[in-house]
Amino acid sequence: MADRFLERIQERARARKLRIVLPESTEPRTLKAAVEMKSRGIAEPVLLGEPDAIFNAARSAGISKERIDSIEILSPRSRADAYGQRLHQLGRQRGLSEDEARKQALDPLYFGALMVEAREAAGYVAGASNSTRNVLRPALRVFGTVDGIHKVSSFFLMSFPDERGQYVFADCAVIPEPTATDLVEIAQLAAANTRRFLLTEPVVALLSFSTKGSADHPRTRKVAEAAETLKARSPSLASDGELQADAAIVPEVGTRKAPASAVKGNANTLIFPDLDSGNISCKLVERLAGASAIGPILQGLRAPANDLSRGCSVEDIVNVAAITSLQAL
Repeated sequence: MADRFLERIQERARARKLRIVLPESTEPRTLKAAVEMKSRGIAEPVLLGEPDAIFNAARSAGISKERIDSIEILSPRSRADAYGQRLHQLGRQRGLSEDEARKQALDPLYFGALMVEAREAAGYVAGASNSTRNVLRPALRVFGTVDGIHKVSSFFLMSFPDERGQYVFADCAVIPEPTATDLVEIAQLAAANTRRFLLTEPVVALLSFSTKGSADHPRTRKVAEAAETLKARSPSLASDGELQADAAIVPEVGTRKAPASAVKGNANTLIFPDLDSGNISCKLVERLAGASAIGPILQGLRAPANDLSRGCSVEDIVNVAAITSLQAL
């Protein structure tokens, strides 16, 4: 069941009970999610902001002072000097002055990223009231990408309420027109996330409108090039491309269309050739096939930071916080 899958994610996060920073501390859903995380033991939430403003927002949201009192509140002013100095060190090459760095460190999003970089928190979650750009920029400027990874991308956990189980879909939210090199990075990161979240070995399909040369087009050649590069870089990984979706996930079709493939219709990690196909597929599978779409979850960052949809629910925030906890090393 999809709900059972999310319960297992939360159980695993509960066993770690890491500090997760919530920069949007006066946003009503975020406040309610913080209370849920704390009461259910999923994480130790840290609300960034001024206590009076947070208490007033909690009161307006119908949350008792007693429940908010149980949650850690941290004012960015408390460490503005130290964090400002660190941000100045990190931003000196792009011309960030000491005064600018100190002011920027007071921004809860930057302060949250600096807490994660200092290992004072496992990760941060925001986006209920901020754009993806605003959420992602501090992570890129403060701790950046994993060595060898050039671009941040994303994945969704797609969970079906029946025997179809779970899949990783990537990238469905960040890179509009990935190059062949981008697709290789996306696939490698998605495979690692299949192991981490689905607790199984990844079988990776790089998707296209062609299966193993059934159509010839620059777009299909891009995917085929990425598939060959992926095999060369990760020879132990079960992967193949270019594959049509049915050849990737239906064993009878995969065996017929690509009998020599390492995938043969058993893919659990689907790599889309562009953001159009990825985003459309994710939403269609959610709306028409009844899957739970959990994400987007960012991948490729040196430390966990995740963006929320501005239409997110309280439970969405709780689930993303649990996933963020599992991303932490």
